[in-house]
Amino acid sequence: MESGYSLPEDALFLGFDSSTQSLKASVLNADLVIVASETVHFDSELPHYKTKDGVYRDPSDSGRIVSPTLMWVEALDLLLGKLTASGLDLGRIIAVSGSGQQHGSVYWKKGSLQLLASLDPEKPLTTQLSDAFSTKESPIWMDSSTTAQCREIENAVGGALMLAQLTGSRAYERFTGPQIRKIYQTQPDVYHNTERISLVSSFMASLLIGGYASIDESDGSGMNLMDIKERAWLNVALEATAPGLEEKLGKLAPAHSVAGLISSYFVKRFKFSKSCLVIHWSGDNPNSLAGLTLSCPGELAISLGTSDTVFGITNDPLPSLEGHVLANPVDPNCYMIMLCYKNGSLTREDVRDRCANHSWELFNKLLGQTSPLNDGKFGFYFKEHEILPPLPIGTHRYVIDNFESNSLEECKVHEVENFDAASEVRAIIEGQFLSMRAHAERFGMPTPPKRIIATGGASANQCILNSIASIFGSDVYTVRRPDSASLGAALRAAHGWICEKRQSFVPISFLYNDKLDETSLSCKLSASAHDKKHIAKYGLMMKKRVEIEDKLVQKFGRW
Repeated sequence: MESGYSLPEDALFLGFDSSTQSLKASVLNADLVIVASETVHFDSELPHYKTKDGVYRDPSDSGRIVSPTLMWVEALDLLLGKLTASGLDLGRIIAVSGSGQQHGSVYWKKGSLQLLASLDPEKPLTTQLSDAFSTKESPIWMDSSTTAQCREIENAVGGALMLAQLTGSRAYERFTGPQIRKIYQTQPDVYHNTERISLVSSFMASLLIGGYASIDESDGSGMNLMDIKERAWLNVALEATAPGLEEKLGKLAPAHSVAGLISSYFVKRFKFSKSCLVIHWSGDNPNSLAGLTLSCPGELAISLGTSDTVFGITNDPLPSLEGHVLANPVDPNCYMIMLCYKNGSLTREDVRDRCANHSWELFNKLLGQTSPLNDGKFGFYFKEHEILPPLPIGTHRYVIDNFESNSLEECKVHEVENFDAASEVRAIIEGQFLSMRAHAERFGMPTPPKRIIATGGASANQCILNSIASIFGSDVYTVRRPDSASLGAALRAAHGWICEKRQSFVPISFLYNDKLDETSLSCKLSASAHDKKHIAKYGLMMKKRVEIEDKLVQKFGRW
């Protein structure tokens, strides 16, 4: 490593990932090797909150999905207790950062700053912060109940495309701006009793520093409120959302900057060093980008989790009506581009449960019983209201007639009610990745990509990786560990520490140049695209799928 960029030999770096269903921690040493990790699963380890998949689904308000804010607070105490019990010396940790599920928001009640600043280390966080929030339920990324607010914000700034060009995205129901506007309109007392609005990322950082942490620029660009080029709050968007909003949001901060020193609560309760730095947290997708060491235009990452995401890097963003442009969390001079799908692992699991008796082994066996391209059968599977395309809950199955033809016009499509189990399994897998390929191409990403890095829980499934390689015509790599968000957060903790030490921005690659294969950041070839005989035919199926998708959006779409 270049002189001046080395990390202290005995130092540790802690990265959290506060996701939909769990809170994870990964600890890196100075060689960027994971030395400890722990997880708290919300449903099973915090059952008194009575969540399912980490959330509440409101039966009285279609599309409203929230999580109990205090559950995240209790999980932090529990997770740090696990790390301590494992024998890890938390006093060796010199910097902490984290990842939060994007778009989720927390509403601090007036007077809560004083509570944060005076936490008693003899008591758990939950008993001290139980009355700190003006609403005890946090809207999260799965919520789709703010369509009216989206249209209002878009209209106020000159239309959906103008909002996208200014903020990086058109208005989306899950984005924080529309969520804040809905609370302002439907729960005005909650809004007016709120002194600070945090994202999940800045909320967790606030717990750690005992004060209000800033929203970082990368996660802040997923709110419909930030000027993507200037990395500053956009006044016209703030005014279109709610009065007095800028004061409640606080200032933005670069993702690599220091939020503060860790609070005395954690020093005394868990024996952290009082000099431990808290680097601003960011969103889960920006942290995954860091953890995957994605740095070259033309490379794609596919994250397979509760939601599925596709992302890459660009120097010249072209915001449009689909996809997102976000501030790059590890390079202030460029951007990350991203496509998001709400129906990810939970939807795959739903098909597994229906067709394969809750067994991934049987699911993979059924996938192997059908040929690539599924004899022209494909489908759309939406267990939740989908983002891309903007369609409601439902399932739509189709078969391409004359699929042996290479002519798009000669291939006709008809809808069917059901598939057999094996065809259903292949249809959900191929359908999801054909959609990714189609929308990635629309967004200007190359096909085939230079390479694909797959991460998230489903990246451990070889059959799924083989399908990705076939559909995209690209080699697929996987990282050593599927938890790229917490790993990226730990790496960003080290990066922030170096930047603070140097008192200037340092490229994050300086931390691992020439030694990447020796670290926990390394990746391996997991599925080869050497057999590309299906790539053109998948292209034909993709185009037919896009035709059907456009018709479904015209008929059922939520835009």
